[in-house]
Amino acid sequence: MKIKNIVIAILLLLMITSCTGNGGVSSELPTPVVNTTSTPDVTTTVKNFLDKWKAADYAGMYDMLAQTSKDAISEVDFTKKYTDATNSLTMTSLEYGITSSYTGTASANVGYQVNFTTSLFGVIQNQMEMNLVLENGAWKVQWDTGLIMKELAGGNSLLLNITHPSRGDILDRNGDYLVTQTDAVALGIDPNNVSSNSISLLIQELAEMTKKPINVVEQLYQDGANNGDAYIAIGEVSKEVYDKYATTMENIPGFVMNEYNSRYYYTGGVASQVIGYTLSISADNYDYYRKLGYAGDEKVGTAGIEKWGEQYLAGVPQADLYVMAPDGTTVTRLLHVDPKAADTIKTTIDKNLQILVQKALLGFKGAAIVMDVKTGEILAMASSPAYDPNLFQTANYNSQWQLNNLINDTDLPMWNRAAQSSYPLGSVFKIITMSAALESGMYKPDTIYNCTSQWTEMGVPYNDWTYDKDLPPSGELTLIQGLMRSCNPYFYHIGLDLYRNKSATYLSDMARAFGLGSPTGIDAVAEDSGAINDPTGDGDAFQMGIGQGNMLVTPLQVVDFIAAIANGGTLYRPQVIQSVVDVNGNTVIDFEPEVRGTLPISQTTLDAVREGMKEVVNNSKGTAYSKFLGLNIAIYGKTGTATTSVEDPHSWFAGYTAENRTDLPDIAVVVVLENLGDGSAYAAPVFRRIVEDYFYGAPQAVYPWELTYYYTKTPTPKE
Repeated sequence: MKIKNIVIAILLLLMITSCTGNGGVSSELPTPVVNTTSTPDVTTTVKNFLDKWKAADYAGMYDMLAQTSKDAISEVDFTKKYTDATNSLTMTSLEYGITSSYTGTASANVGYQVNFTTSLFGVIQNQMEMNLVLENGAWKVQWDTGLIMKELAGGNSLLLNITHPSRGDILDRNGDYLVTQTDAVALGIDPNNVSSNSISLLIQELAEMTKKPINVVEQLYQDGANNGDAYIAIGEVSKEVYDKYATTMENIPGFVMNEYNSRYYYTGGVASQVIGYTLSISADNYDYYRKLGYAGDEKVGTAGIEKWGEQYLAGVPQADLYVMAPDGTTVTRLLHVDPKAADTIKTTIDKNLQILVQKALLGFKGAAIVMDVKTGEILAMASSPAYDPNLFQTANYNSQWQLNNLINDTDLPMWNRAAQSSYPLGSVFKIITMSAALESGMYKPDTIYNCTSQWTEMGVPYNDWTYDKDLPPSGELTLIQGLMRSCNPYFYHIGLDLYRNKSATYLSDMARAFGLGSPTGIDAVAEDSGAINDPTGDGDAFQMGIGQGNMLVTPLQVVDFIAAIANGGTLYRPQVIQSVVDVNGNTVIDFEPEVRGTLPISQTTLDAVREGMKEVVNNSKGTAYSKFLGLNIAIYGKTGTATTSVEDPHSWFAGYTAENRTDLPDIAVVVVLENLGDGSAYAAPVFRRIVEDYFYGAPQAVYPWELTYYYTKTPTPKE
């Protein structure tokens, strides 16, 4: 034993010696190397997960789940859980804050608060905890439905019950209904059952009931009968109106009526391109509207005031949010909101005038606008052809017969030509050219120019309108008379003169200062900006002088600067909304006149322009003199014939009244008729009728192309 211990001691000594530096062998043990792997910050992972939730990046959230959680739910079902909850909460955004954190070697727990901002329920606070596990060196979320809301733990879900109030009304400026929810009647004709003895009576009664000109109803019947239609849709009326005619109508062979309850647009659509229409929520917009507090089966505003005023017209629904168990039973009612009745929108539109303006445009493609010169309020805005927004109401029997035709109509009746279409302005632009000439200091109101039949300053002859009509030249004219005669050579000369001797942009800058080339800012109505491009050479410059060349304007822009000339130089923002009123009659919003600019011209220039516009109508040599004979209303105006590249010119007339009456404010009126030629021949008579409608409540003189009101002599108007 003793010997054995000695041997062991020797061996230990040898081992120790071998580890020293003697003989080139280390005498010390090597220092151990320790590799450590740090645990990732768990709160960073949680924040990343919640940030993805804020961004609705559900695919990114799903990628952060632990494998066991992915095995329990597919990405499709995971996404649906979140979108369903988002819609039920009517959630528009969320914010979060970390409240606690615990990190173990392979698991972690983080507490946090989420604040849901919702459309119906305000801000909802929810305290939650998230469990995480380490997988391949990264924290992964152990997911369950309680991470959406703690009340949903265990597979619970949310159920939102919504009851919407009736949609709000739209009224005219005098409180008359333009749109409401009511009982209505679809009217039509069965051509196979009409009687030759009673068809005239049927057409007459339908015309009277619908307020359509009798020839319009007659044409609808003839077209349908010639096409072999089994049913001819005529229009709709309220049940209240129908009841006044019911006894007579129900005894006329071939008459067809179908009652329905729906959103109803009076008189087949008053200012339909301005008011707009409603449609069912599309699949593409379903989630968007659910987040706003809609059940998803409502009709919503899709154009015009209906779209602009959706937040007022929809009201606030009664809403109850329930927590539902996986077996479909109710766990609890989590939240409740009382309903709020829809508001009413009162427009600036004068219903009776609007209807008459629409009738004044029957048979034309074009637009007309009537504006109060002292406020910018739109009293009428008509686009022709018009359309019936009642056809978008599926409860309306006529919808199934006519809606497809409306949608596919190549004449684009739903397009608001008054605000959305841009046209060359033609000679109405000479008002701006004259203003620029006077402001330049190069011209005075009495500056003389010889207005020949052709202008030759460019070496190539350009015709005056007198040449095209085989009339003698106008001769020597002052600048005021040049506007009166709409002398092309004079304004060619001015356009070129300003370009060469002032600046390349002098005239185009003046046009922009008159409000052309940019949106007017009108409320509730979509509009085009038009385009005023700077001349790039002599050719552009002289063409701009007469309102041709590279420019496009909207009728809305034109009526705005015409009103400014009338009121002393103030450009108002046009408006079609007067106020929004709640169910108790309290004003929610009151729209006041809003100044958007001032014409950059002196009083001397303004007076000269007004004088020229007055002479257009009142001087026997004025281009519109013959069209206003016998009209005892003070009119200032300007004709325009705007050449297009592919068809006949557009016919313009723009002007204003100067009656200074206390009962009726003065108005600016602009009329444009597409591809019809001279402004004096076509647009001026329509302008006159609109003025008659405004001051007298009905037309006073037939058009040159009419047999009687609304009956044309030929399909194409001719003088």
